[in-house]
Amino acid sequence: MESEKHGDRDTRRSLLKRLALASVGAGLSAATRARSVFGNVSYAGLSSDDFLGEVEVVAQVKDDKIFTEGPTVDAKGHVYFTNVPMSKILRFDPESRELSVFRENSNQTNGMYFDPQGRLLCCEGATSRVTRTDMKTGTIEVLADRFRDKPLAAPNDLCMDRKGRIYFTSRPGTADPEQGNVNAVYRIDPDGQLDQVLHWPDVHMPNGIVLSPDERTLYLIESHAAAEHHRDIRAYDVSDDGSLSGERILIDFYPGRSGDGMCIDAEGNLYVAAGLHTLRKTSETLDTKPGIHVISPDGKLLAFRETPEDTVTNCTFGGADLRSLYITCGTLLLRIQTRIPGKSSYLPLG
Repeated sequence: MESEKHGDRDTRRSLLKRLALASVGAGLSAATRARSVFGNVSYAGLSSDDFLGEVEVVAQVKDDKIFTEGPTVDAKGHVYFTNVPMSKILRFDPESRELSVFRENSNQTNGMYFDPQGRLLCCEGATSRVTRTDMKTGTIEVLADRFRDKPLAAPNDLCMDRKGRIYFTSRPGTADPEQGNVNAVYRIDPDGQLDQVLHWPDVHMPNGIVLSPDERTLYLIESHAAAEHHRDIRAYDVSDDGSLSGERILIDFYPGRSGDGMCIDAEGNLYVAAGLHTLRKTSETLDTKPGIHVISPDGKLLAFRETPEDTVTNCTFGGADLRSLYITCGTLLLRIQTRIPGKSSYLPLG
């Protein structure tokens, strides 16, 4: 889908917002307010069974506070995910069905990713740094924590290319770059060089991030909860040196809750965790249904599976054939079998 002119989009957004507020004022139920369309994309007529199996609950987290995030899978098929407010990284074994704590005091780690060598990359929100853990020795190495002599805003999610370059999102930042680092996307090169490749106000609230299978396109979720801000997925061309260009809007979730995290299959389709069951005191409406949205490289909604509770946050491929989609959702770790396997790099070697 091509990017719309700002004036046309702003007019449409204002109209949708007024319609949503009118529905609330009329006392309509949540189910009625959750219309079957977000932006100009319809849930009607989807071939969801061609892409997604049924939703299975594989584990439930029990703790004082729970907000699960950041799933990633190691070479042995173990699923790692985080409970952000309790600063824990959890580990699920699909064979034994055992859920255990891998790391306490994780510095509110959010997004994670296993690199090809089997090392665990972590976005540590509380320390504003990206780290890499050697899973054999337990050694933690800091890859990035400052830009232009100022602390990063909290790293949120990340991905990696075959050249060893790491792209990560960072937010919420300051509005004034003289006072601190703004909301942004960064790239860490293999030599440790850190570059800011996207930044406020061009991007508003960068969140989930993935590379296409051929690594020529980078996809970025924008998920700002304030009215008249970006809630969409944007696509960028990736040059040989890792720089980005050619921004376009792939799909627009506004006025509903945008995507949070996402992963990508071997054919380039995005699997996006988005939507809400109930309003959460933001300008977000219930137009985006809560669950996994399968979106084609040209921005078409292909399939959808609803998830059972708020808040669905992220997903990743796992299993020996990369056809197990693991999803963090409220207190639950979910699994959906997929017809198309995930991108091959989701299976680390080490």
